[in-house]
Amino acid sequence: TVHTIVQDFVRPELLFVGTEFGVFFSIDNGINWVKLKSGLPTIAVRDMVIQERESDLVIATFGRGFYIMDDFSPLREISNELENQEAAIFPIKDALMFAQTGGKGNQGSTYFTSPNPQYGATFTYFIKEVPKTKKQLRKEEEKKLFKEGKPIPQPGWRELQLEGQQEKSHLIFTIYDNNGNVVNQFTKAPSKGVSRVLWNMTYAATANTRVSGKFDPITNGGRGIMVMPGTYKVGLKLWHEGELKILVEPIEFTCKKLNNTTLPAENYAENVAFAEKVNKLALAMTATGRMIAETTDKVEQIKQAIYATPGASQELMDKARALTVELEALNFTMNGVAAKASGEEVPPAQVALNKRLSNITYTHMGSTSGITTTEKQGYEILKEEFPPVLQALKQIVEKEVPALETELNKMNAPWTPGRLPDWKE
Repeated sequence: TVHTIVQDFVRPELLFVGTEFGVFFSIDNGINWVKLKSGLPTIAVRDMVIQERESDLVIATFGRGFYIMDDFSPLREISNELENQEAAIFPIKDALMFAQTGGKGNQGSTYFTSPNPQYGATFTYFIKEVPKTKKQLRKEEEKKLFKEGKPIPQPGWRELQLEGQQEKSHLIFTIYDNNGNVVNQFTKAPSKGVSRVLWNMTYAATANTRVSGKFDPITNGGRGIMVMPGTYKVGLKLWHEGELKILVEPIEFTCKKLNNTTLPAENYAENVAFAEKVNKLALAMTATGRMIAETTDKVEQIKQAIYATPGASQELMDKARALTVELEALNFTMNGVAAKASGEEVPPAQVALNKRLSNITYTHMGSTSGITTTEKQGYEILKEEFPPVLQALKQIVEKEVPALETELNKMNAPWTPGRLPDWKE
């Protein structure tokens, strides 16, 4: 049962119908129909209307409230010729840049808000076919042999194990600035048909990247500082079984600042240049903090191994204990006294390096104002105070710990993390 029908005001042959079982669209005056089902339940749709300024399709359902399909304009680009293409990125609407609100604040749950469209540059793209995994290909072959009544080969244990270890195929979206420089890159799992992905219009935040356990190509890092308004390009590639294939050459789009800034920076390019310096520093400081933690754990394992080795000298143990003291001092310089509940409870002391760094990065997370004097001063202090910490850690990691590990190998001590065993018959 069809309850309502609307016609696109730009492409007349594009039709939408609301039925008892959802929404369907046609690009050929109603000859063929496709169901819109991503995010819309199978429900009676009683009325629809097109918001022409944004090309949004507003849907009124029976019993499930309202739904809005944001910017359906890519459907105007769908044609029979598209089926012959391997992939495509549809024309990209100008993206509005602004600092997002933090939410409802202290209004409470009784203050109703409805979600806005997701923030960022929206890329609508088409993938003809998703590459199949070895397991999927094996299953298809087994199904074919079963229908034909032929013997089905039994996969070996090792074959099944390698199937489970196969790296996921993934799409790679690369953002370029007007000069062809890579600004950001993110990944997404491939899916057949028309899909959407958003870019948050920020530079890459490399300091936050961290692998937990196993590499996952479809996990993306955090957000950096907002990019400069202007013209950008986005290209699409596919990684599958060790091969990187270009699906769509970079196409152009525009990022435009929403003119609602209270204290705009006089020259936003200075913000970007300062952010690049801070990002490099943050990358080094974050790595230093993690290296201190890993090295501390390694030294604790070394001390345990020394006590478990008959004949190990007390002098060797004292060297390991001295490294523990040095590493603790470096960690204190980086992090200071950890607050149990609030930073206000920590007594006055030398400001920890990571505290200074967080003050700089937090100040401009989502801000479009100019760089403050306090931020500039904080950066200059870190330029002076951080290098000695890095140099001291380098001495421990590259010389003092390896010297201990060499002694452990000579004594046939129990294995410790990061130490390559030495064996001779």
